[in-house]
Amino acid sequence: MQPFKYKPPRKKTGDLRTPVIFYEYAANDGPEPGESEKRVLYRAWANVDNVWLKDLEIAKANGTLSDITIKIRDPQADYIPNNKHYLSIDAPEYRDKRFNVKHVQPDLQNSKFITIVARLIE
Repeated sequence: MQPFKYKPPRKKTGDLRTPVIFYEYAANDGPEPGESEKRVLYRAWANVDNVWLKDLEIAKANGTLSDITIKIRDPQADYIPNNKHYLSIDAPEYRDKRFNVKHVQPDLQNSKFITIVARLIE
C-alpha cells in the first residue's frame, strides 16, 4: 500500500494578489453605436495568467493570444459570471484594457475557486 503524502493545493488564497472588477455593459444612448459600463457587478482578488507557453501554438492558430485566465474564490450565490459580463484588471500592465468573459468553469483541483477565461476587447 502506498503511504499517504500530503500535497498542498496548487492555488492558495495568498496567490490572489490582483484586484479585478466585473462589469455589466449597456448600449450607448443616442444614435452612436457602442457600449459603455452600466454598473459594477462584483469585485474580487484574482490570480491572472496569460496564455500558457504549452498552449502558445494552439493559441496562435485560434487567434487567442490576447486571452487571459484568472482564478478567483468561488463567490457562491453572490455573483455568477457569464459571457455577457466584462472585467477589468487593476494592474499597471492592464490599464485601460477591458476583457469579455468567454468561459467560466469550476477549478477541478480546488473547489473553492473558479477559473474564468476572458478575451481582450479591441
